[in-house]
Amino acid sequence: MTDDLHYTPQPFDTELDRRVDDTVSGPLRAPAQMLAGQSYGGHASVHDDATAASLGLTAGPIEGPTHFSQFDPLLVDRWGDRWFSHGCLSAHFQTMVVEGEQVRASVTADRSDANRATIDAAKADGTPVLTGTASVGPHHPDTALAPRLARATAESPGDLHVIDILSVGMTGPGDESVTVTFDEDFGDLYPFSLAHKLDRITEPSPWYLPGAETIWGGPIVPIEMLSVLTNSASKHSGFAARQPSIGLFIDLEVCLLGRPVLVGHTYRVDREIVALGASRRTESYWTRTVLTDTEDDGPTAEVLLHQGVFKDSYPGYPAGS
Repeated sequence: MTDDLHYTPQPFDTELDRRVDDTVSGPLRAPAQMLAGQSYGGHASVHDDATAASLGLTAGPIEGPTHFSQFDPLLVDRWGDRWFSHGCLSAHFQTMVVEGEQVRASVTADRSDANRATIDAAKADGTPVLTGTASVGPHHPDTALAPRLARATAESPGDLHVIDILSVGMTGPGDESVTVTFDEDFGDLYPFSLAHKLDRITEPSPWYLPGAETIWGGPIVPIEMLSVLTNSASKHSGFAARQPSIGLFIDLEVCLLGRPVLVGHTYRVDREIVALGASRRTESYWTRTVLTDTEDDGPTAEVLLHQGVFKDSYPGYPAGS
């Protein structure tokens, strides 16, 4: 298998806007809200409109990883097929997006490193949605989240009241696995199937569809879905805050380790908590999860997720903490 193979059909047919300052942008897209029915711990999530309103939000936000798909055409344009085998997206979420709002993704070349670029997404009015980096491996430059994680590991989170049942170094049970199919739902945390996602994805591709012939042996799973695979069973494996409480994604990094995740393959899920933290409104934890293809025991993808829990959502949270 080589990374410089190209064949038809091409993965995307997206009109790109090229600027003289080494920035390429995609079109405005209106991502779909697919988590309104999400539940965990027996209650609705922040993606439910009423729950979001109770936290002072305008409506249930669209899940942050949804925006990752808008970068795929831009990064395939820059790095070709390598993006699907060695790509890494690393992003800090800044502003929530609700259904009906439009978002534009942009990529700016790093003139000092051909394997790295900066990324950003913004609403139609210019409000920033996320910032970060994209890169291709196998030897990735430092990512946007590297310094954020370093600060989190170096600082004490102080007294914790919602995620105090978690600890740095905590690992999963070791027997978790996930098999990607087109028609099976991903459970309470992600109440939709891959086929349903592909019907509403912002950047459709023939490489994602049943029967796709790719150099990797079949249809590939969109990069935005990798956090779904790693997080769908996390609550059942003990990686959960005290309940009832409402969570959100703060940072996300998804890296492919030499090949894409493929539909029909089974992957072992190995997870570890690597840092804990706290801010004025949240307590938070960082989880690093690796997907390993059980057919050949080869690590395929690594997902670094920083998720927070709203202090106000936990009944009886100590005042002033």
